[in-house]
Amino acid sequence: MWSDQDRPRLARGVRLRWDPVRETQMLLRPEGAVALNPSAAAVLELCEGQRSVGGIIEELQTRHPGVDLGNDVRELLASLAELGLVIHADR
Repeated sequence: MWSDQDRPRLARGVRLRWDPVRETQMLLRPEGAVALNPSAAAVLELCEGQRSVGGIIEELQTRHPGVDLGNDVRELLASLAELGLVIHADR
């Protein structure tokens, strides 16, 4: 699980790109591509390796007041880390 101090970033070779044909954000990797829903794309756009998980959650909660997104963000990051798509920036 990710702590609030961890700083996530995309793994080497993984890119976040807009696909105009599918009209969605895609996570591109050497083995293929993953279509993202808008919520996952919003999280990954903030995973640049500088911002902490706590900072990402805070930014998203500013955009969506009254919604507790902490567990959802951590679960998404954990799932993507298991797939090797997101890593800890400081490790």
